[in-house]
This record gives sequence, C-alpha cells and structure tokens, in this order.
Amino acid sequence: MDTSADAARPATASAAQTAVPSRRRLKVEIVIVLGLSLGYYAISAAITLVERYLAEPAIGQQSTTLNPSRSQIDYLDLLSQVVRQAYLLMPVALVMYLLSMGGRSVHRVLGLTGGWKAAGADALRGLALAACIGLPGLALYAVSRAMGQTVRIDTSGLPDAWWAATILLLSAAVAGVLEETVAVGYLVTRLKELAWAPYAAIAASALLRGAYHLYQGWPMALGNVVMGLVFAYWFHRTGRLGPLIAAHWTLDAVSFIGPELVPAAWLESLGVA
Repeated sequence: MDTSADAARPATASAAQTAVPSRRRLKVEIVIVLGLSLGYYAISAAITLVERYLAEPAIGQQSTTLNPSRSQIDYLDLLSQVVRQAYLLMPVALVMYLLSMGGRSVHRVLGLTGGWKAAGADALRGLALAACIGLPGLALYAVSRAMGQTVRIDTSGLPDAWWAATILLLSAAVAGVLEETVAVGYLVTRLKELAWAPYAAIAASALLRGAYHLYQGWPMALGNVVMGLVFAYWFHRTGRLGPLIAAHWTLDAVSFIGPELVPAAWLESLGVA
C-alpha cells in the first residue's frame, strides 16, 4: 500500500532529473543566452576595438559615452532610458527562468537566499570587494590613458535634467544585475553542469567579461579579466551572487555619478578626465 510520502517520491525524482537539461541542450542554451546578451556585446566590442586602431585619431584620443542621451525631447529621453534598462533585464529573466526548470530553486542556485539579514551581509561584502577592485581599476585607467591605449570614457551623456542622476544609478544597478547574473551566476553554473573543471569555468567567465569591455581598449579589457577571475572565484567558493551585484553596482554608481560631483581639476590631476 502506497503512502503519501511514497507517492511523492517519483515526482521528486523526476523533478531532480529534469532540473538539468542534456549536454546538447545545455550547449545550445548557452549559445542562445550569450548570443542574446553579453556574447553579442563581446563580439561587437572586439569589432569596435579593431575599428579604433584602424581609424583616426589614435585610440588614446578617442572617446566613448556609456550612458548617451536617446532623444532631444526631455520626457521622451527619460522614457527611452527606462525602456532601455527594462530591455537589458530580459536576459536576466531568461536565465532565471532556465535555471528554475524542473522545479529547481533559482534563488538557491544563485545564492540569493537568507532574507534581509543575508542581503545586508552581502551588501557589506560587496562594498569591500568594490574597494579592492575600484582603486586598482582607477589606477589602471589612468596608466592606460597615459599609454595612449585606452579611450576617454564619458560616463554620462545625459542632459542636465532632474531625472539624470536617478537614471545613472538605475543604469549602474541594471549593469550589475545583468553582468553578474549572466557572466558569473548563469555561465559558471551551466559550465559546471557540462562537467567543466571549476577553474576552466572561472576562466571562461573572466574572458567573457574582458571581451565585452574591449571597446575601451585592451588594458581595460585585461583589467576586467582580472576582476572577472576574482568575481567568478568568489561565486565558485561561496555560491552567493549578491555581493558581486552589490560590488558592481557600487563601482558603476561611483564612476557614473562621481564625475558629476568631483571638480574637473581633481579628475585632470589624477589623469582620468
């Protein structure tokens, strides 16, 4: 005679078996996810880097704008900015859906558990990570600019509008969620499920991060590879994505808002203007 517990076992076993797709489906899934998100940006960045070296003036005299204005009409610019940020979160929704297939908890897979207390601890760890990464990153930017191998990065092309700072902070948050969820949480998890060695998965995640930053110049791409190694290793060892998202948001928020607050003379003296 079957008990309720016995009846539940087949369903539970079936859910566990279907939680991870076959190797073939996993490979196709990874290609699709990256093709719709960071993989596409990596290919575009590589093409842009080649163009920068072939074009005039020299790459060190070129510039790029990370948050450009999207309309000359104020309220349409704001609307376009919001729609753009929502669009960038679609790959995040996709990977969270894929990782939850078969009844698996995506929050457990990505380490987004523990409630507000754990979130607070993750935020503090993120701030510490941001400090460890941010100062060397600023130095790398200054040195690579002096070498003439990195473009001048304008972190905001937004108009002087009441909503500009909010959009910059939102953009920083979306970048953190998108990049850390896809390049670290999703990719490292899926590559491990494909039986990749942990350090091979970490290296792949780091190289992807460096690749989609190639548009800034090879030194900054290399610096992002180092950052990617640290972040992917952190996720591998702790299983928690929250600190990485917090660190990324902090780094981008400071770089997006900082130039608006720090006097231009200070930035020029540091060699980062």
